Amino acid sequence: MKDMTNLDQFDVGFDIPAKPGMAEADIQTPALVLDLDALERNIKKMGDYAKAHGMRHRVHGKMHKSVDVAKLQEELGGAVGVCCQKVSEAEVFARGGIKDILVSNQVRDPQKLDRLAQLPNLGARTIVCVDDLANVAELSEAAQKHGTTIECLVEIDCGAGRCGVTTTEAVVEIAKAIEAAEGLKFTGIQAYQGAMQHIDSFEARKEMLDIAIAQVSEAVEALKAEGISCELVSGGGTGSYYFESNSGVYNELQCGSYAFMDADYGRILDEKGQRIDRGEWENAFFILTQVMSHAKADKAICDAGLKAQSVDSGLPVIFGRDDVEYVKCSDEHGVIADPQGALKVGEKLRLVPGHCDPTANVHDWYVGVRNGQVECVWPVSARGRAY
Repeated sequence: MKDMTNLDQFDVGFDIPAKPGMAEADIQTPALVLDLDALERNIKKMGDYAKAHGMRHRVHGKMHKSVDVAKLQEELGGAVGVCCQKVSEAEVFARGGIKDILVSNQVRDPQKLDRLAQLPNLGARTIVCVDDLANVAELSEAAQKHGTTIECLVEIDCGAGRCGVTTTEAVVEIAKAIEAAEGLKFTGIQAYQGAMQHIDSFEARKEMLDIAIAQVSEAVEALKAEGISCELVSGGGTGSYYFESNSGVYNELQCGSYAFMDADYGRILDEKGQRIDRGEWENAFFILTQVMSHAKADKAICDAGLKAQSVDSGLPVIFGRDDVEYVKCSDEHGVIADPQGALKVGEKLRLVPGHCDPTANVHDWYVGVRNGQVECVWPVSARGRAY
């Protein structure tokens, strides 16, 4: 594996937390650490699954915001491209050499539309989601201005309750408008059921996906009756990909968190009632933290607080330990219950964050480790790209 960044200009402890060749024990904390062996196994496993089921896999770039991770997913997992949620994210991936990009969101602001229309000039196939007839004209105008083609997916609200149309008639109406618009191409349907991804029960998730699949099937058949074919029917996440891939209607997955595996996703159950981080996927993404105080006999204080992670989906879990528990955090500190006084000042721990996506977004670097040694340091390329 190659480290894509010239790190000679940076100083450990000031600009970056580590350099290749260092021992893991010497990484400055708090830092994002990737277990490269686990990451590679996760990527290859999903890639093999998608291939065996005849599915394209468009990985979710919003999860890791890293060109290097995306390229690894292409290399080891056969990923066909990435999803992004923002035009600014898409620009980073396009400039980084990713050739197939879906902005799996609506773009309405005039400046953002203008930037979106220029992405094909960076060599990237550019696809966007649409759920409003008025947006078709906006996209067409921007594409014509720059002499490019923007591909469009009509987004269906199949249960998430956010963006997307709710009727088959609306899907057909918007698809026809796209087909007729200069500079646009109708490419298919976006149907991601985000509301059920973190539901614990496998059967409960399946019930919600069955409803979504029926809704999508109806839309595809209605389009076919109008002579409009769908090249892509895209959706599926870490909590549902097995449903979409066996539906007979979807042909592209959009899984993201499987590669890293966070604590919130890890607790959901597979078909056998087992946590998915115990058999299906491995934890590959950690916050490395250090004990900085043990002035209280029954608690240790570490240096990973709110500014090192997102706790919207719960507190982090201390990896590989059941004798200590991360119980509270403030801006710069994490409080660890240590009833037996097992931890020592200076001891380093791996935390599994509650939610990987926003946790990655507050760090500048990934430190890739293998066999206790730093192998690579990658920038979080699209960090802060929220516009």
